[in-house]
Amino acid sequence: MELKRLEHDLTVCKVKSESDLDLTKEFYFIGKTDEELSLVCRTEDVPQNTMEREDGWKGFRIQGVLDFSLIGILSKISGILAKNEIGIFAVSTFNTDYILVKQENFEKTLQALAAAGYNIV
Repeated sequence: MELKRLEHDLTVCKVKSESDLDLTKEFYFIGKTDEELSLVCRTEDVPQNTMEREDGWKGFRIQGVLDFSLIGILSKISGILAKNEIGIFAVSTFNTDYILVKQENFEKTLQALAAAGYNIV
């Protein structure tokens, strides 16, 4: 399986309202529940009025479009990283999955996944 590293730095944050979001940005993951409005975006694109933020994330995506019938893709990757004591923040889209790790663990993450047979591009 091929994994594509994302070159930009990422931030996970909590925003006050939808009016704080700029949907013209290229890389935005929005999660809204009855308790919060969360955003994952490029660090340079963090809205001004964030309530909380956590900088220092890097990420990669699973290349290609994943069929919903595929089982265990995230489980296998997270298992490999757990064995290497690397925590993750996962986000899924309709097409694929993104895995974020803290910046200080990014190279260790890529090495662990390459050793497990993943192709990193």
